[in-house]
Amino acid sequence: MVSLICTLEDHRDDVNWCAFSPTCLATCSLDKTIRLYSTDDFSELPFSPLNGHGYAVHCCCFSASGELLASCSTDGTTVLWSMDTGEIVAVLEHHGRSPVRICTFSPNSSYLVSGASDGTVMLWDVESKTLRRSGSVKDSSVVACSFSPCGQMFVTGSTYGDIRVWDLEMNHLLAVKNAHDLGVTCCHFSPQPVNDSLPVQSRLASCGQDNMLKIWTVTLHGESGCKLELMYTLRGQSAPVLSCMFSSDGQLLASGSVDKTVTIYDANQGILLYTLTQHERYVTACAFAPNLPLIATGSMDKTVNVWRVEDGASPCGKQGKSLPVEPMSHSHVESVGLRNKVIRKIEELKMESVAGIPDEFLCPITREVMRDPVIASDGYSYEREAIESWISTKKRSSPMTNLPLKSTVMTPNRTLKMAISRWRSSK
Repeated sequence: MVSLICTLEDHRDDVNWCAFSPTCLATCSLDKTIRLYSTDDFSELPFSPLNGHGYAVHCCCFSASGELLASCSTDGTTVLWSMDTGEIVAVLEHHGRSPVRICTFSPNSSYLVSGASDGTVMLWDVESKTLRRSGSVKDSSVVACSFSPCGQMFVTGSTYGDIRVWDLEMNHLLAVKNAHDLGVTCCHFSPQPVNDSLPVQSRLASCGQDNMLKIWTVTLHGESGCKLELMYTLRGQSAPVLSCMFSSDGQLLASGSVDKTVTIYDANQGILLYTLTQHERYVTACAFAPNLPLIATGSMDKTVNVWRVEDGASPCGKQGKSLPVEPMSHSHVESVGLRNKVIRKIEELKMESVAGIPDEFLCPITREVMRDPVIASDGYSYEREAIESWISTKKRSSPMTNLPLKSTVMTPNRTLKMAISRWRSSK
């Protein structure tokens, strides 16, 4: 059973990610901060919040020991923080200062991988705080990444829907095209391998804009490469799935969706166990604690819910029924009309207000009130400097829809600029 034990309401904007260490919960947000809570009573730590990023923080993750926290941001950096003091240990800058969307430690914390909007993937040596290798994914943003439990490979997911497997020399071991129609949003390896003998097998979860959560088997054949096989396609949510994570023992799999729900599955059988409905807006993050029966979920409603997952607890969410799933390897995903649905949902989101500021006054990239708004060829308005920086990093797709931009010409949005000016004068 699942019970809601607390709701954290300290962030002033969308929550983008949640991560647990053995003693701490970290959350990060569009409000540029990372907040830290003790898992004893979920009180905020004395040095929280962490303020070191200039723009939105997209992801945060702990090293295996919990001594380091990594966070990445639209400001083009990945920051390493000491969890003893809350001080910055190192600032790792991406080439071209492209927005960094994802970061993750290797299982032994020797390496850190970060992926950016310009398609670059960087492998950092944690001890020396230096770049070890780099690679790239053509014409796409890297928004998802996870290390295998053996630490010999990692997987990235892109906004074009591809899943790629890399080794530690940044060689491509495998690429699965269109793993998720309209783009991958998150991926996560089960911490527990299927087996420790050769060939090494692990399970990978991935989710995307196609409303689907998938479980794969990844087989590593030494130096001869690897193989990715689809085990289950899970259809328990009715809108794009934004986050997914296995429990530390690999028995459960959670996901969060644009439909405002959190789903929890039996990862071995692909059976839906629970659907949790307490969030008021899109669920963007989910994380299992490594040593406690807890799961944290973050949302665009600015809150983080912490749940206890165990037998005998009082259920606080709606308990779901077992749903039929497809143990398929060859299926066609019908996506006619889905793209328009995603765009409509984005438009609905933009019409809502954030912290008393009309959302249409905020640049979608920086989440700050625009001074010089311009209209891009995707029809959306951005701060001129922000969208020009986005395009200058050779990113040719829309920040809002991930579709290719037909033109890089910007048109001043004088009507919006006047509306912002009037709003400022009325404050």
